[in-house]
Amino acid sequence: MPQKVPPFAELLADCQRSAVHLETRDVYGVDEEDADFAAWRDGWEYDLSDRSSWWNGFHQSVADAVARGVVMRRARVVSEPVSGYIRYEHSCTPQNITAGEDVRWLPRRLASDLLLPGNDLWIFDGRLIRFSLFAGDGRFVEDVMEDAADVVKRHAEAFEAVWERAIPHEDYRI
Repeated sequence: MPQKVPPFAELLADCQRSAVHLETRDVYGVDEEDADFAAWRDGWEYDLSDRSSWWNGFHQSVADAVARGVVMRRARVVSEPVSGYIRYEHSCTPQNITAGEDVRWLPRRLASDLLLPGNDLWIFDGRLIRFSLFAGDGRFVEDVMEDAADVVKRHAEAFEAVWERAIPHEDYRI
């Protein structure tokens, strides 16, 4: 049944075992990333060793969850050759890994026989989904919650199928 959508940090703080994230878009137009993406396109790169320059509330929420024993996994299904935005995401992924996420990439050409969800999603503890809906240009529209056991089960199975086939970040070259 659809539910009110709490902030991500609250959902993650309530998480006890696992949080998985499936991303399936080649372009995102997320307002809070626009300036960094533009700077990256102009040649700016993150300095992973200068954590204070990039660490934010999201990274802290992830680190806190991982410290509690939550396993955090992110899988990205991407078209190849990759878009400029995916190149940007790839360059920033060491931040996610530093925070405690395990990240894998699945070229879309290797996903043709998989049944994939229509929207990006987070699944918390295998019991609750937060779908993220985006417009055609990649702009965020809204988040929608779902806790129907059959829907969660199908989407968790889809994530696992992607995960099994996906390439670990350190091995994925663009």
